[in-house]
Amino acid sequence: MAGGVAGESPVPLRVGLLGLGVVGSGLVQLLRCNREEVARRLGAPIEIRRVLVRSLDKPRPVPVPRELLTTDPGRVLQDPEIDVIVEVMGGVEPARELILAALAQGRPVVTANKEVLARHGPELFRAAAAHGAGLYFEASVAAGIPVIRSLVQGLAANKVRTLMGIINGTTNYILTRMIEEGAEFAVALEQAQRAGYAEADPTSDVDGWDAAYKLAILSSLAFETYVPVESVYVEGIRRVTPVDLAYGTELGFTVKLLAIAKNVNGAIEARVHPTMVPLHHPLAAVRDVFNAVYLNGNASGELMLYGRGAGSLPTASAVASDLMEAADDLRRGQTPLLIRRRPGEWARKEVLPITETRTRFYLRFLVHDQPGVLAAIAAAFGKTGVSIESVIQKGRGRSPVDLVFVTHEAKEANVREALREIGQLPVVHQVASVIRVEDGSSQEEMGPAGSTEEARCE
Repeated sequence: MAGGVAGESPVPLRVGLLGLGVVGSGLVQLLRCNREEVARRLGAPIEIRRVLVRSLDKPRPVPVPRELLTTDPGRVLQDPEIDVIVEVMGGVEPARELILAALAQGRPVVTANKEVLARHGPELFRAAAAHGAGLYFEASVAAGIPVIRSLVQGLAANKVRTLMGIINGTTNYILTRMIEEGAEFAVALEQAQRAGYAEADPTSDVDGWDAAYKLAILSSLAFETYVPVESVYVEGIRRVTPVDLAYGTELGFTVKLLAIAKNVNGAIEARVHPTMVPLHHPLAAVRDVFNAVYLNGNASGELMLYGRGAGSLPTASAVASDLMEAADDLRRGQTPLLIRRRPGEWARKEVLPITETRTRFYLRFLVHDQPGVLAAIAAAFGKTGVSIESVIQKGRGRSPVDLVFVTHEAKEANVREALREIGQLPVVHQVASVIRVEDGSSQEEMGPAGSTEEARCE
């Protein structure tokens, strides 16, 4: 590919495309729209030679010559004139098998498939290294935001200490509607579905699994260890209420579904859950369907990547970027930097269970409005060493009333133990809400988020 005798037209990079859905169609559109720019920057055009589809007759958002379409994977994988395979089918199977088959031929693969990477990353990386093939996956996380390349290349000289991200646009849109309009979850979800931001079955998004797949990939790269998606703690946004969002605003917080990974004394925290974030934190201003990833390295300090984390063209932009990198690697006769680091052989570090993590908590109780309630709850917290930072009580004259606490940093296991005792108190009607609070950094290691403190190399 890409080269040839001086004076001759450059040989195009020939692509076999597996899938012609939202992302595949976006890639076709992008390569047509920006054909001249891509060819000029790459030194050769990119041409799609064959496309695997489920149906030859299905209507498509972009026209593709029928002679390029096939329902037979073999016609793509066994075509000797195809240089790179692009997998944008989604799902685990047959995507995993097709990726492995292409890598076994020594053929580079570009994929946008977060689930297959999160569940089978080591197997795919080992296959790529064993056969000297490239595996490129910028589009698997945050679409057009170059977060994978930033971790692998831009921050290669850093020890990443904290990674936090809003990496699911659907939930961010829903929470934005709930905060700004006071909408209940079900109403905001329906708005997201009408706007095309949520699937008919939104389970993977609203229950946190989409973000968990992405966090498994990001945390593995950030800390150079395999973080299985099964070890990521996952909690969705279905139980977040407008009442808690209003209290959060009063306390100086907004609520986001955050994907959080930290290096804690050589062990890894990896968790996805609704999180109260201070209004001054950079992530607090990320609205609607936008994504952002906040990183803290021991040399770089704090930085944040922001943009459209989903959609046809933003995702296609990342796929095309990987195609151009694959073309350059083919021309040089090398595999990408990440594969040369042999991630399939990374040692597995301990991933802490959620009960061992430490953070602050927002806690809302429905209690009977009578003397001694606050003292009884405070005593239960005191038994487990949970310290209270602030308290709000509202609704006097009716029962039950809201009693809201924000704790200092505490171990999750201790908070859960206190909540079990509090839930059994006669004066407590209900433990209504438990939302973790993050400021983006470990106070002991980094200082407050948004601080001007110099990064330290330790």
